Amino acid sequence: MLEILNSIDAFVWGPAMIVLLLGTHVFLTFKTGFIQRKLPQAIRMSFRKDPQGKGDISNFGALATALAATIGTGSIVGVATAVLAGGPGAVFWMWITGVFGIATKYVEVYASVKYRVRDHAGNMLGGAMYVWERAFKKEDGRTPWWAKLGAVAFAAFATVATIGTGSAVQASAMTGIIASSVPVPTWAIGIGIVVLVSVVIFGGVRTISNVCEKLVPVMAVAYAGGCLVILALNAPVVGEAVALIFQCAFTGKAAFGGAVGSGIMMALQFGCARGLFSNESGLGSAPIIAAAAKTRNPAEQALIAMTGTFWSTVVICALTGIVLVSTMIANPGIQADILANPTLFSGAELASAAFSKIPYIGTPILVLGMVAFSYSTILGWSYYGNRCVTYLFGRRAIRPYQVLYVAVAFLGAIGVGDVMWTVSDIGNALMALPNIVAILLLSGLVARGTRHYVYDGCLDEVDEDPIPVVESK
Repeated sequence: MLEILNSIDAFVWGPAMIVLLLGTHVFLTFKTGFIQRKLPQAIRMSFRKDPQGKGDISNFGALATALAATIGTGSIVGVATAVLAGGPGAVFWMWITGVFGIATKYVEVYASVKYRVRDHAGNMLGGAMYVWERAFKKEDGRTPWWAKLGAVAFAAFATVATIGTGSAVQASAMTGIIASSVPVPTWAIGIGIVVLVSVVIFGGVRTISNVCEKLVPVMAVAYAGGCLVILALNAPVVGEAVALIFQCAFTGKAAFGGAVGSGIMMALQFGCARGLFSNESGLGSAPIIAAAAKTRNPAEQALIAMTGTFWSTVVICALTGIVLVSTMIANPGIQADILANPTLFSGAELASAAFSKIPYIGTPILVLGMVAFSYSTILGWSYYGNRCVTYLFGRRAIRPYQVLYVAVAFLGAIGVGDVMWTVSDIGNALMALPNIVAILLLSGLVARGTRHYVYDGCLDEVDEDPIPVVESK
């Protein structure tokens, strides 16, 4: 069974998916008039509160929750794995996916906010499932069967991905990190994770966003600070590391004595794949929480949301990549310890080796950072699953889903094997497909709205379109 799942996983995340996602990023960049140039303005907007906006949580709360779900262990171990598998050049391609992925994040959030709805309790609901439902509705009010299929497919695949990626995988990562540092039984760590997660997610979206607003800035700044310290220690070779990253991105040059360096295609494939995992642009996850934000119009929240891709990939992943490459150059002995026989799990070893170079505090920063990243990812993805099961089965399904979510977190902590990792990986790819199709079909509409709100200076304009109320199931 695992062999079959691995084959499916390799297929869905193969070159076709990489080309589709990266091609979408580039196409939407040009379609939106290179919306990336509005990034400085978007960053300033993300820290302000908009009292005139319609929604459940603040702009920054929505961004912080999306970042909580995005900046996970993949921002550290995922980068290291990309470097080991694709060489230093993978860091460059990871960065490129972040730069162009900003436009995709903008478009998918714009569509999600424009087509969001309310339930009878007044809570905002959004995401690709509601985009499919409303954007393609006929004049008589009926949703075509193909649009309904796109909506259900996204919600179903996303639910599978949330339970795997958001719960089991992150709990497993937390347990491995903690158990390797403190002699505590895995079942005890699992119970602790269940308690910490339950007290937050059972409180609803406002509780989740409040915790993420406080946790995400602290953990990101602490981790970035650790990276800057390592770069200061590696200062004599940082320039060489950056040059090597660019050189390996466009040539088949081997690095570190030939232990790493598999050619341009490997650097491109692993760099793009890990970059896409890091920023989630195109997956359709961040638009779910963005739809709950208090915003005047779709473009306002879309601009704020696109900064998440900038922070997660263009900044955090790039910092991690330069840290790892410079550390390997400055410490050739790492070759013998890690690069001689690189495996899937060597990424964690490489990250640990880099941070251990900071006297006294290096390893604690890495451990606490990865635990905080994993915990915040569990919180963020729990909200995504909450909204997807609400669409599929109604509000009565929320509590059973939350119970299942924390139960799977416990199973992940005590070890559920490789099956859950692979299933969630497949779920991520499959949820991206209906989301990408929807935003490509709506790219013209978003482009017109962007010209009005962003380029014509109407960002303060309040969207007066009514937000429909959906029937509770």
